[in-house]
Amino acid sequence: MLWSMLIRDLEWVLAVAAQRHVTDTAAVLGISQPTLSRALARVEDELGARLFERVPAGVELNPNGELVVAAARDMVERWGRMRTELASRLDPDTGVVRLAFLDSMATSLVPRLLRAFHESAPGVRVVLRQEPAHEIRRDLASGAAELAITSPRGDADHDWFPLQQERLVLVVPPSHRLRNRKRVTLAELADEELITTPVGFGYRSLVEGLLADAGVSPTISFESADLATIEGLVAAGLGVAIVPEQFAGQTGSIGIPLTSAAARRTIGLTWRTDRRLAPAAARFVDFVRATPDLPS
Repeated sequence: MLWSMLIRDLEWVLAVAAQRHVTDTAAVLGISQPTLSRALARVEDELGARLFERVPAGVELNPNGELVVAAARDMVERWGRMRTELASRLDPDTGVVRLAFLDSMATSLVPRLLRAFHESAPGVRVVLRQEPAHEIRRDLASGAAELAITSPRGDADHDWFPLQQERLVLVVPPSHRLRNRKRVTLAELADEELITTPVGFGYRSLVEGLLADAGVSPTISFESADLATIEGLVAAGLGVAIVPEQFAGQTGSIGIPLTSAAARRTIGLTWRTDRRLAPAAARFVDFVRATPDLPS
């Protein structure tokens, strides 16, 4: 309320500066002359300076007034632009969705989902952040992202809607000793050099957890934040890796199913429950929930 009053008073100062007459300006604004005079007095009292000088034809800006009017014009313009942009952002038909997603979803799930959503809500703008899971958690906490496509599921103060489940497979170089196997146990990887994501990545924790359950403490040969790059390093003969099935064989590696039923990764949409989603983001969530089978 105070901000609205301040901006309104500044708008009236600008109107008086343009009309150069208090009574005529009051008539144009549709208010009484005493109401306008009190508003001018409030501004002058707040600034501690007179802005107008009386002249026979009405009022004229003094040097202080010229300074204030120049600044007020900029402030009023910025306020109006902010209100317009905010109203657009809060409109479910024209707002903004801030979506973070895993790097590994960049060429598969995310493009399909965004294409389908754009057909449903063409006026909504989606701002994307492609990053690893630990950075996604940070952005959800700070509000830099409202929604995220990630794995694993977040804490208790996050809602979660599963989107797809990926089977994890072992990828080996074309000349590897296991290349002709139909299935492989995790225990058989005890003597292998593993290529995986860096420490701190959610996917690293997933892979290490699977191997630990099988009694395997892997030797890490290379690390990369990108699963496609990991597959390429395997194809070049630099080690083996556990990756989502969709990455197997992209540049020449050989994918082999794992016997472990736990060798899976669930990808889902998540958001904080302790903050109200903006209308456009809520519309995105509603769309995802109502579209269980995304187009391929």
